[in-house]
Amino acid sequence: MGAAGQTAATQALASAAYRDSDLTEILKADNEWHKSTIKGGSRAKAGRRNIFTPNLGEAFARAVQTRTLGAGRAALVQSFGIEPQTVVEHCLAANRIRKERDQKLTVVTLLFGVLFLPGLLVWLGVFALRRGLSSGARRSAGAIGTLLLIAVGVLGVVCLLFLPFDGVLGWYIRGVIVMPVIGWYAAKRVSEATAQDLRARWDALLAGGGVGAKVPDAVPGHPGESAREELRQGLQKLTAEQRSNVVFYAGPKGILGMGTRWGGWQLAEQLDPAEPGKEIHGFRSWDVVKAIHDQLKLLERGPLNTGGFPTPSVNHWIVSPVGEGAGEVKRPEGQDIEAFQVKPHEIQRICNHQQFGSGDRHYLGVQFTLWDGQLVITMLISVTVLHETLRIEVTGYALGPVHPLFTTKPAANTVTTPKTVKFWETSTRTLPLVNNDEIVRLAVRAPLLWYPPVLDHLGGKLVLPEPFGLRHAWAEQPWLHRFMADDALRTATPVLRVTHNAALRVLEEHGVDVTSFGNRAGFLSGQVQDPNPSKADTYNA
Repeated sequence: MGAAGQTAATQALASAAYRDSDLTEILKADNEWHKSTIKGGSRAKAGRRNIFTPNLGEAFARAVQTRTLGAGRAALVQSFGIEPQTVVEHCLAANRIRKERDQKLTVVTLLFGVLFLPGLLVWLGVFALRRGLSSGARRSAGAIGTLLLIAVGVLGVVCLLFLPFDGVLGWYIRGVIVMPVIGWYAAKRVSEATAQDLRARWDALLAGGGVGAKVPDAVPGHPGESAREELRQGLQKLTAEQRSNVVFYAGPKGILGMGTRWGGWQLAEQLDPAEPGKEIHGFRSWDVVKAIHDQLKLLERGPLNTGGFPTPSVNHWIVSPVGEGAGEVKRPEGQDIEAFQVKPHEIQRICNHQQFGSGDRHYLGVQFTLWDGQLVITMLISVTVLHETLRIEVTGYALGPVHPLFTTKPAANTVTTPKTVKFWETSTRTLPLVNNDEIVRLAVRAPLLWYPPVLDHLGGKLVLPEPFGLRHAWAEQPWLHRFMADDALRTATPVLRVTHNAALRVLEEHGVDVTSFGNRAGFLSGQVQDPNPSKADTYNA
């Protein structure tokens, strides 16, 4: 569902898979309704980073891959304004790059660390102590940690030069002192090369171009490659679910994936015959909906050549209620469902008969994807007939841009220090992308890649908000952007008038007195020009 031109939001979310910033940064991107969490970690307290803790890109890419392609996963919420398969493919590509890095680091750790375990433990202990001191509140604590590291290095050199042992034991002890340092240098080269590759992809995505995600694991080479076949089917399922015409209403959260409802206008009048003594020609709600559908398809046409509306996406939606606190959603199954889509005859049945009481409801939706996918405007129309009253309701939903966290480009690691002589001046120098602490973290995590649950237990993981969709959890309100807010508010008036005109035409054709409907429609046309959006689903007006 949706329109073309969705690259900005898609690439912004995909760039998160390549980021190397702190994991807790993503918690700032959650909106008021949907909250991510960091679960696990032997030291997950604020201000103290565990040596096993993943960074944002590692945690995001793995969490998204597991949630969208994992076996027996729960249903996903549609991600309007983006292409979720593209985001997931970038997560797979990022995981593959890191896996290749970790395989090299594992060899380095085994050869230069595990074989010389006493030295490895000493160096790890020093780094851990230095890291703990550096995270303290006092600035002097970091200097003490650095001095401690230097002192251990000097002690190692002294022991290396004046070691009283000879033979195999002497050479092994020398290896215990030297080999972890050599391993550190080899790990630095591997880590730096991978970090540059990941940052280049991150920057290219946000620049509007970017290399495509390479996912060779999703292309089976022969029928026996079951893992690759499952991955290919998982991506197909993801795309099919994105195209589903079933959405979920979650109380004040609005329709999941579409954003909160910011306005609603209702036309409800009695069905009286146009000529006294005659009966109304029978019609159903679907007849009115079909006429509105045909007119909404022509919204991009206008009497003046001003650009106006882009081609809208007009679809029939089945809205299923799940409640505000629902932890998951479940897509309907049965003979009336095919590839996550409710079949046309069932849509008509729901439209005509399921208008009161429990059950799903039918809505006709016109959707505009603007600002390269950063703004999604959805107007939903429902038509109900109860006794002798026809009600036409038009509601507006707006899904804003992704959080600015996802649109920030990578910045070089720099440090500014005062000059030695001209102390009133400062100099700025660029630091390596991967510092000593990061090299140690990557080298220690690498051997555990074969069993991710161990890493989750030791360092924690990102737990995505449920019900999960790749877009709505990290969407900002469009009202913070003047032009986006204007676009959302301007959409309502023409959609409302087209809806009313099409409905009145059907009523006239079936012998209904449209005087009261026309008066009410004129009143709503004035009311819809109120420039202030509201929280329509909270009912606090």
